[in-house]
Amino acid sequence: MSIFIIINYLFQFYSIALIVYILMSWIPAAYNSAVGRFLAKICDPYLDFFRRFIPPIGMIDISPIAALLVLNLVQKGVFYLLIYII
Repeated sequence: MSIFIIINYLFQFYSIALIVYILMSWIPAAYNSAVGRFLAKICDPYLDFFRRFIPPIGMIDISPIAALLVLNLVQKGVFYLLIYII
């Protein structure tokens, strides 16, 4: 399997994990499930970095949007670096 495919799957998995974790905020009891605790362990450290710098607007936290955009940019940057290295 190509290194590009593996890295792409990892970025896609993390993006989906972030989206599921964000959507779980609509169901308060979902964070107490096994899936919720697992997603909290892998998503909160990344999202907390953005929450530190982007305050909520009213009751809406827009930091996950910025986190997903940055993740997408990092993915593209990694691919460009790999293209030039390989």
